[in-house]
Amino acid sequence: MNVKIITDSSCDLPNDYYKDYDIDMVPLTVHVNDQDYRDVKDIESKTVYDAMKKGAVPKTSQASPENFLQVFSSYVEQSQPVVYVGFSSELSGTFQSAKIAQQQVLEEHPDAEVFVEDTKCASLGQGLVVLKAAQMAENGEAAEDIIKTVQFHASHMEHIFTVDNLEYLQRGGRVSKAAAFFGGLLNIKPLLHVEEGQLVPLEKIRGAKKAKVLKRMFEVMEERGNEINRQTIAISHGDDLETAEKLASIIKEKYQPEKILIGDIGSAIGAHAGPGTIALFFLNDLYK
Repeated sequence: MNVKIITDSSCDLPNDYYKDYDIDMVPLTVHVNDQDYRDVKDIESKTVYDAMKKGAVPKTSQASPENFLQVFSSYVEQSQPVVYVGFSSELSGTFQSAKIAQQQVLEEHPDAEVFVEDTKCASLGQGLVVLKAAQMAENGEAAEDIIKTVQFHASHMEHIFTVDNLEYLQRGGRVSKAAAFFGGLLNIKPLLHVEEGQLVPLEKIRGAKKAKVLKRMFEVMEERGNEINRQTIAISHGDDLETAEKLASIIKEKYQPEKILIGDIGSAIGAHAGPGTIALFFLNDLYK
């Protein structure tokens, strides 16, 4: 049997990708307006963004070990190798839940092939790594080769993003109160990235014009990216498809990537990043 690729809802892949590439997905939980929902399966991100615009403060919970145990066991019982490609352990306890489930499965089935990989990525940065793993699995490649490629792609995945309002990240403890306060006061647009799985400020851009921010995001991609025309580039957005498409057109104007994947930032990440977030993902090196 081919290797089964499993991920979680923080990867933000469009829904049809799960079916098309035979990927299983374990959802995180979103708490909004006193209700709990399974991310992607029970609630759409737009519902969360609309609630946030009306003042709601959604929260999220990691996927539980029990969730992973159920999914892992279903494939192990069919003697199918499993590779879980997960959300950054620096941003969620979801990966640790997967580790606990892995240990439980291996205690009961010592010969089972169950691998869990911490991508240190988020949103479509994680999604691109998952997609590469799924394509390899579809081609019948071995778990060891898939894991090696996952580790390379994860370690070379760039996340360049901006948010409309730093307050959302501050609420979730992702930036300091001071940074959120001064960001709003001085009309500063933050440019952030991911370093060792954590959100890290990259630059401050004065002025709220999106065109200026998109131009700088494109410039950073040119500075850091490698062989952009040979890559699948990804752009995720918080209920702002128009801006995501503008960024895609800027990239297409100079480069012709193999593909530009545009998708929504799902509820699990959107609950912290907020509406208006725009994120760009690409590799700074290609796997030879």
